[in-house]
Amino acid sequence: MRPLTATRAPAIHRTKALAGPDADFAAASRPEPKSKPKLRLRGARFFRRARLSDPAPSRLSYRFQRWMLTPGIRRGLKIGLPVLAVAGLVGGYFASEDRRAAVSTYIADIKTSIQERPEFMVNLMAIDGAGAGLSEDIRAVVPLDFPLSSWDLDVEQIRDTVTDLDPVKSATVRIRPGGILQVDVVERQPVIVWRTRGGIELLDETGAHVERIAARGDHAELPLIAGKGADKHVPEALRILTTARSLGDRVRGLVRVGERRWDLVLDRNQRIMLPTDRPVRALEHVLAVNEVQDLLERDVAAVDMRLGQRPTIRMTKTASEDWWNTKVDVNSRQ
Repeated sequence: MRPLTATRAPAIHRTKALAGPDADFAAASRPEPKSKPKLRLRGARFFRRARLSDPAPSRLSYRFQRWMLTPGIRRGLKIGLPVLAVAGLVGGYFASEDRRAAVSTYIADIKTSIQERPEFMVNLMAIDGAGAGLSEDIRAVVPLDFPLSSWDLDVEQIRDTVTDLDPVKSATVRIRPGGILQVDVVERQPVIVWRTRGGIELLDETGAHVERIAARGDHAELPLIAGKGADKHVPEALRILTTARSLGDRVRGLVRVGERRWDLVLDRNQRIMLPTDRPVRALEHVLAVNEVQDLLERDVAAVDMRLGQRPTIRMTKTASEDWWNTKVDVNSRQ
């Protein structure tokens, strides 16, 4: 028996030479030849089918989906589109002038029917805290034709109109139940009389004008001031007059000089000329001297306190003549 490695026969002859179980084993272990053309055909069909059934979106579809996921776009679609649709419908409806006029008339009728209900009507005006003359002035500056709806009343404007009156210090305006327009007034109380070239007026403690009077005697109990600009310094004038109470009825009033200082006028044409600064203190010095030496009881025409370091006393004309005559007689005798 020849060894198998001595000579190598072709595979086909070797196959035929084997017989029995060895031939079956060789046939089973031998790989089958591959058909390359068939594999190429199957691969082309596979890729074509995969391309047709690919679930991945296109580039345009992908960008559109990403754009739709933007929060602003989604909000605009949910809210903006309905709003635009409603606005378009409303604008189309009101594009007609007749429709606009009909809607305006309808709204006005509803508003009028509500405002003219009995519970909203005001029938009269009540004024408290004002005298008869001031009440007539208030009714004159606030002419109202009752009855009228409370919706047509401007309470703030009425209050400002009433407050603009000189005798009125403050006012409140409200609508009371029962259809009553209530006006509560606080009048200014006159505390001083101001004499000017144009007439005589009453002022309150702040210098505000109260009313004009015909004669000084109508309010003789009130102190008197005079001079241009005196109404702007009423608080200071009141302090001076309060300090001069010790002089009693001798005080005739205060005169504003040059719109910068005061002269206290007494009877017998006497004057105390007060300085611009601290006039009350200067007056206190004069009153202290008067209590000790009866300065103002003598023939003194004026006490000049404008210069605090050098007070000056001016004698009356008669006293000056007597003094000079006395001096001449003394000199002649010598």
